[in-house]
Amino acid sequence: MLRHLTKIAATAALLATPLAAWADGHTEFTIRATANSNENDEDYDGLVVFKNYVEAASNGRIAVELFIGTQLCATGAECLEGVSEGSIDVYISTSGGAAGIFPYVQVLDLPYLMANDRVAEHVLTGDFVRTMRDMALADSDDTIRLMTVGNTGGWRNFANTQRRVAMPSDMEGLKIRTVVADLPQELVRALGASPTPIPWPELFTSFQTGVVEGSKNGITDIMGMKFPDAGLQYVTLDGHAYMGALWWMSNTNFMAMPEDLRRVVVDGFSQLQQATFASPKRKSIEAYEAFVAGGGDLYVPTPEEKAAFAEAAAPVQDWFRGNVDGGDAILDALITAVGEAEADLEAAYASDLN
Repeated sequence: MLRHLTKIAATAALLATPLAAWADGHTEFTIRATANSNENDEDYDGLVVFKNYVEAASNGRIAVELFIGTQLCATGAECLEGVSEGSIDVYISTSGGAAGIFPYVQVLDLPYLMANDRVAEHVLTGDFVRTMRDMALADSDDTIRLMTVGNTGGWRNFANTQRRVAMPSDMEGLKIRTVVADLPQELVRALGASPTPIPWPELFTSFQTGVVEGSKNGITDIMGMKFPDAGLQYVTLDGHAYMGALWWMSNTNFMAMPEDLRRVVVDGFSQLQQATFASPKRKSIEAYEAFVAGGGDLYVPTPEEKAAFAEAAAPVQDWFRGNVDGGDAILDALITAVGEAEADLEAAYASDLN
C-alpha cells in the first residue's frame, strides 16, 4: 500500500511540473488560448491549470500559449470567428457572448433552474454539455467545439444603488443594466424593472450618473470593479443564474491531434473546469466581507421570497421556448439534467446523513 501511494504521489508531482522540465519533449502542437479578461479572473486561473496539465501530461508534445485580454480578438463574435477559422484554438465566452451565434446557450441564464453549486456542477459535468456541444458543432459546420462549461464569478444576484430588494415588487421601476442579449432583458421586464443595455466598461460611470440603478452580477465582479464606490450598496442573494463559462475550441485543430493527445486535452479541460468551479467560492469570501465592511447591505431572501421571484420569472421560460432557435430541445435537456442531479444528491444525502 505504501509503495502504491508513493507511486501516486510521484505521478502527481510530475503532472505539476512546468513544461520547462520536459527538456526531451518535442512540441508537435501549439494551442493558442485567449480570454478577454485579466489575471485576477477565474478564467485565467482555469487556463493556468489547463496549460500546466496539458504540457506536462503530453510530455511537451503540446505547448499552450495564453493571450489574456484582447490581443487576439475583442468581441464574442470576432473570437468565435477566429475559433471557426482555426486561427484561435481556445476561447472562453459567457452565454451572452456566444448567443449571437448559438442563441440556445442562453439557457444557462434562465432563472432559478439550478438551486446551488452541487446541482450546477453535477449538471455541467454530464450529458447536458454534450447535447449543447452537438448542437454547436451542427450549427458551425463542425468547426466550433464546446469543450466544457465552467464558472466565471459564482452566481448572478441583483444589486442596486437605491434600496433593499426582498420581493419582486421591490424591483418595480429600477433601471437594471443588462447585456444586449434578449433573455436577460426579458427577465428584468418580468420582474417589473427596466432593462438597460450598457457596455461593461461604462457601467461604473453609469451607476454614478444614474443612467442605470442596478445590475445582475456576482460579488467578485462587483468588488473587482469597485462598484460600491459608484453607489452600488444593495445586494440580494437570490442566485437567479449560475455564471457559466463556455470553453470553445477549434474542432478542426482538436481533431487534427492523435487520439492520445485529444485525451490529454479533454482531461485538461476537466482540470480547468474544476479550477473554475473552486476559484469563485474562495474569492467570494473576501469579496462579501469587503462589501459589508464598506457599508453594503447584503440580503438573503427567505424561501418564500425566493419562490416569489421564481414565480414572477416563470414566463421567461415560455419566452425562451417560443423565441430561441433550439430553445425547446436545450431547455428540456437542462430540466432533465437538473432532475437527475437533484435525485442523485438526495440519494447521497440519504446515505451521508444517516
